Amino acid sequence: MARPHIEPFVDREVPFKKMTLPGFPKGMHYKMLSLDTDTGACSMTVMFEPGYELPPGMSYSELELFVMTGYIEMEGQKHGPGTYICLPAGVSLPAMKMPRGVTGLMFYNHGEPSFVESDEDHPLAERHKLIKVNAYEDLQWSSTNFFPATAPGCMVKVLKYDDRTQAFTFLYCMTPNFWQDNISYHDCAEEAYHIWGTSWMMQFGELPTGGYFWRPPYISHGAFQCKLGTLALGRTDSQLYNHFHFNPWATLEENKERAAARMLAWKPDLYRWVATGEHNHPADFEFPHAHYNEKGEKVWHHHEGGGMNHNHGASRPPGSGGKRRPRKK
Repeated sequence: MARPHIEPFVDREVPFKKMTLPGFPKGMHYKMLSLDTDTGACSMTVMFEPGYELPPGMSYSELELFVMTGYIEMEGQKHGPGTYICLPAGVSLPAMKMPRGVTGLMFYNHGEPSFVESDEDHPLAERHKLIKVNAYEDLQWSSTNFFPATAPGCMVKVLKYDDRTQAFTFLYCMTPNFWQDNISYHDCAEEAYHIWGTSWMMQFGELPTGGYFWRPPYISHGAFQCKLGTLALGRTDSQLYNHFHFNPWATLEENKERAAARMLAWKPDLYRWVATGEHNHPADFEFPHAHYNEKGEKVWHHHEGGGMNHNHGASRPPGSGGKRRPRKK
């Protein structure tokens, strides 16, 4: 997720643009929140005109959709505000109608926005990972599941969780008069969009309704507060761990150094193995073929006889056509 630091950004201050990529019917508009210029992966505020219709189809990239206003008609049911859909690459969704228009958030996680009309899944699609839930009505608020935890008054609803990377998508709220007096940074990239409400942060000032940030790893943020309450959607690309401190002058490099020093103190054997071994791409026996390169592309992985030496050969994404590159032996 190689995107630049964007903070703060307020989408109310920019106009919508027409979506003109191939496959998308007319009537879809977007505001680009952040973009990976290498892969095309992106986060967008979207608006669908009243009467917009989309035939059954799929995307070549994993897609997350969150409805903020309006409703989607799908298979005879209405999916209104709070609807969250995670569509894995190659999984077909039924036809959708938006009689009164819809505004929402869309995230394409591994490639540029795409739509291919199809009423069948791609043969390699992972339908079991499809998520469809109303975050407002079907889920309960809970205390934050990060560790160390944020201050009392910040609550979450987890929408999507990746067992391998611990990346997750979540709805979160801050109660009126919420505050936290320390500074934090993380080993992961994180992004958030304010559905409603304003919060304040020492380094970046106020983030109002429609406010957004994309924050790469190890950037200090905080202290922060929220006077009247906030409702927001957040996402990370791996495990969210709160490295708390009270040094407002700490640099990015110092934060990285501190995180590495903590790993050495907490997991000394693992640290030394990673730092001094010849193998800098460890394998997980539970996920033997689940490696991704720097661009987020899946690559086939094979260990000869269970050894550490290995070669990579990139596979083609679902539906892209052509032959897969053979595995190297």
